[in-house]
Amino acid sequence: MTVTPLGIPRRMLEFTLDGEEARVPEGSTILDACRAAGKDIPTLCEGDTLRPKNACRVCVVEVEGARTLVPACSRKAEPGMAVRTGTERARHSRKVVLELLASSVDLSTTPKVAGWLKEYEAKPDRFGPDAARLNEEPRVDNDLYVRDYDKCILCYKCVDACGDQWQNSFAISVAGRGFDARIAVEHDAPLTDSACVYCGNCIEVCPTGALSFKSEFDMRAAGTWDESRQTETTTVCAYCGVGCNLTLHVQDNEIVKVTSPHDNPVTHGNLCIKGRFGYQHVQNRG
Repeated sequence: MTVTPLGIPRRMLEFTLDGEEARVPEGSTILDACRAAGKDIPTLCEGDTLRPKNACRVCVVEVEGARTLVPACSRKAEPGMAVRTGTERARHSRKVVLELLASSVDLSTTPKVAGWLKEYEAKPDRFGPDAARLNEEPRVDNDLYVRDYDKCILCYKCVDACGDQWQNSFAISVAGRGFDARIAVEHDAPLTDSACVYCGNCIEVCPTGALSFKSEFDMRAAGTWDESRQTETTTVCAYCGVGCNLTLHVQDNEIVKVTSPHDNPVTHGNLCIKGRFGYQHVQNRG
């Protein structure tokens, strides 16, 4: 028998969402309500295992009476509020944000962004070839994962996952100012000289592929990475007795990366270095 913890009952709030009545539990965000209603609101910095950071501003919506657009990922639903998600003002704001991001950052490995660019008719190339970009080579300084700052949108999800929200290693933070700002370890040293414990929880939450498995990075460079040929199998990590769930991503009978289900009550998507990277011993190399 499966026991489902119900927790403390929460009262339901009523408000209008695009002119229709919406009811959500107290404490829900506008984004929660949109998803429950089947509305596709784009978001990049929001993570289901992290507190909202309000960094990307792609999820903005219009709330009646509010002077500015509000981020749906963090704004809590309130009784009687009137929310509109598809107004010209909101859509124009999302379009400009997508254009600014895509003109300065490589979003080629960011899920769904190609569809959003098309949906909002965003034209990043209107800023011209002189639009500032990092143009920095990927940092490959260890055998486990790669840092590609050309793909980083500074959403801070990796900082939060490494910090007080999950790992508490505090190995990474933001270095530099303005356009030179980037995610870095202390003194911008090689990863191997930092406090990083290689749990890979930063990779788990990265929305753009700026942080990726070394195996994925190498396969993409070789042109062999193909998610359509990959299968996913969830199992239990065998290294200790905690009971972490692992999702093995397999292509051509080889494990190419490991993730963890975010709804798992033990790990909430987080793993240690053994669970995340210690799978080589099970490979069938014939």
